[in-house]
Amino acid sequence: MRILVTLLVLAIVGIGGWQLLPSQEDKNKTITVGTTDAVTDLDPAGAYDAGSWALFSNVFQSLLTFEPGGVEPVPDAARSCGFVGGGLRTYRCTLRDGITFPSGRELTARDVKFSFDRVKKINSDVGPASLFTTLGSVSADDAKTVTFHLSSPDATFPLKVATGAGSIVDEEKYPAGALRKGSEVDGTGPYTLSGYTKDQSADLSPNTHYEGYLSGTGRPVRLRYYTDSQKLDRAWKGRQVDVATRTLPPGVLSQLNPSDPEQRVTESDSAETRNLYFNTRAASPLHDVRVRRAIAWLVNREKLAATVYEGTVDPLYSLIPTGITGHTTSFFDDYPEQSAKKARELLTQAGVSLPVRFTFGYGIGRGAGAEEAAELKKQLEASGLFKADVKGYEWTDFQKRWAAGKMDAWAVGWVADYPDPDTFGSPLVGTGSTMSTGYSDKRVDHLILDSQQYADRSRVAGDFRDIQSQVAEDVPLIPLWQRKEYVVSTEDVGGGQYLSDGTGVFRLWRLNWI
Repeated sequence: MRILVTLLVLAIVGIGGWQLLPSQEDKNKTITVGTTDAVTDLDPAGAYDAGSWALFSNVFQSLLTFEPGGVEPVPDAARSCGFVGGGLRTYRCTLRDGITFPSGRELTARDVKFSFDRVKKINSDVGPASLFTTLGSVSADDAKTVTFHLSSPDATFPLKVATGAGSIVDEEKYPAGALRKGSEVDGTGPYTLSGYTKDQSADLSPNTHYEGYLSGTGRPVRLRYYTDSQKLDRAWKGRQVDVATRTLPPGVLSQLNPSDPEQRVTESDSAETRNLYFNTRAASPLHDVRVRRAIAWLVNREKLAATVYEGTVDPLYSLIPTGITGHTTSFFDDYPEQSAKKARELLTQAGVSLPVRFTFGYGIGRGAGAEEAAELKKQLEASGLFKADVKGYEWTDFQKRWAAGKMDAWAVGWVADYPDPDTFGSPLVGTGSTMSTGYSDKRVDHLILDSQQYADRSRVAGDFRDIQSQVAEDVPLIPLWQRKEYVVSTEDVGGGQYLSDGTGVFRLWRLNWI
């Protein structure tokens, strides 16, 4: 079957009766959105996380984008795109006319080539270069035509182009071989970044010169960043924000009342997952696969979901979540119940000293990370087989630590970049993965490459079933849960249901005063 990312609006509480159209004053009134998703970097070559990409999808343009709930990308900065010559190895786009950067200079194919080239050249440890492993070279054929030459057939390449990794920057404003410093942004998206204070706020003004897929831009928006869910909750309850998303505390989410006339509540299906990743390198006590399998026999996802998350997440037993082509239950098949006995047998075979001591990191303030880490530590140590040294880190430091292999285990959420199982393949378990586990398996790499040759994505299910089976055997990670998407807004703000739908686009322009 085709991939289906379903947006299920459980409740959108409206205002009864008729009302006047928004006044000009309302049109220009800023909508304030609160979130705990931090921004790693304002340069698209230096960030690969939900908070940064949420900003990128509003201030930058990619050649392609996704319609709400869509599974196929549509032209944005491009007028048209498509594979040429057969074989899924040459992809060509023709740009729209009239797209200009803030300086007034027109966007050209040279800017597109420059943007993709620098992502690969900079190859930031916490950047998106891993998405372009099949991109061999880019050529600007003329001012309006850009051609991507792929090293192997890749039907998923258009999907990757439509992500934050494909953000087009001004060649005259960004260095070719280094990340841009400061708080200036030069993009062509529906918004301009009119003000930015790191870890505090981002002010977005409608871009009156925008040319692209959208018919028009939205209201002025202020993004306010909170260091933890409790602070976001206090801001929401104190009406310091008009919209709250990603992420309120589980206890608050579990008590949301769709019939409350003072707020609008949207709950939607999501492809967001969370995994426990392992450092598989020789220097780590988790290097031996038998040690990682022992952990897999001890993790109790149901208890984690029921206690720490109060039923707001669903236990996940495989790399690919429910609703995406190829989903299986490979970890349930291999580790159907908690068994300290089986875990001890594996550790005995491995000949390791007990308890096995390892470091376990999490990102401070991001959801229930601390409570989750405490619960997993409790589950593993109850067996007497493991001793976890748990520590939280500020988000940017946390990213750098896992990228440098400075932790033995770490729990991280993963928001799908695009609605295809490929987004859970190479970035998470392929050689040189974004999660920097050190894991490399030739069979997994081969299956990932094989899956990319099918334009009909329904044909990749078999490859991804095999990938998930191999991952359950090698355990470079343990799937923990799959989240639903929650957005709450005041009764006079609409459009919250469009903010995030699994396509990787954060549609601030859909928010409006009612």
